[in-house]
Amino acid sequence: MTPVIAFGEALVDMLSSRLGEPTEALETFTPYAGGAPANVAVACARLGVPSQFLGMVGDDTFGHFIVRELDSHGVDTRGVVYTQDSRTALAFVSRDAVGERTFDFYRPPAADLLYRLEHLPHGIFESPAILHLCSNSLTDPEIADVTLAMATIAKRAGCLVSVDANLRHNLWPGGEADASLVTQLLDGAELLKLSLEELDYLRADHPAEAWLSERLAAGVKVILITDGPNEVVLKGIGFDQRIAPPAVDAVDTTAGGDAFIGGLLAEISAHGINEDWQSNRDFLNRAVATACRCGAHAVTRPGAYAALPTRDDVGL
Repeated sequence: MTPVIAFGEALVDMLSSRLGEPTEALETFTPYAGGAPANVAVACARLGVPSQFLGMVGDDTFGHFIVRELDSHGVDTRGVVYTQDSRTALAFVSRDAVGERTFDFYRPPAADLLYRLEHLPHGIFESPAILHLCSNSLTDPEIADVTLAMATIAKRAGCLVSVDANLRHNLWPGGEADASLVTQLLDGAELLKLSLEELDYLRADHPAEAWLSERLAAGVKVILITDGPNEVVLKGIGFDQRIAPPAVDAVDTTAGGDAFIGGLLAEISAHGINEDWQSNRDFLNRAVATACRCGAHAVTRPGAYAALPTRDDVGL
């Protein structure tokens, strides 16, 4: 199996006890280890894939909590760096009646933004691997430089670079993601996942098909467009397909997208990144169907790591 290396933010999701509109009932918050790249590292590990997380957390209660949780799910945390210069980020998560979330982030400042290239473990990309990134490590100029450089280093070393847009506008100065900077990261990927809402934001007034064609021309091999419980679009050079996810009753969508991409990366890991993964339509259809089952499983449970499926959970 090809190992998966996820880089970016690890934070604590403080999940509200409330579903739906505010009431007179007491609202409490339960801490869950989270952060999109960390979620993906756990998703892959729970599916039996060698998985490593790279990032920085505070040398504080929440930072140590995150690393214990990553360890407990089988993620290699030797590349996690502790700092006393900043605290671990927090996200307070509220949910509506169907489990859709809104976030209040306590970031910046935060420890994950202080990671630099010198913190990379020696020889990390010497062997073939899948590097997974998200756009939330672009929100500060210095961490953006690190993220873009890491994608370039990994790709030159023969690794497969995977990017999930995963836009969180309230993490960006001014409350809006820098579409140009995010697109720069997307164009450095071979595997790209984004939601329909994210596609509409990033393309602005550009026609969707033209914008997607530009990403393929830039070197992206496979694009996946998700839309909640609706069909997933699987797009590449010469193919454009729709795959329906299983219908479920969602409780908490926090880990749905990360479970989806984790399931897909697990399938690519088993298939091999030096093979025809990007052009083998039968393989891609099976892989995306597995990813859909993983995502559907995750949204039926609260939290992030704890909601991510094992192979038995999704019939693998």
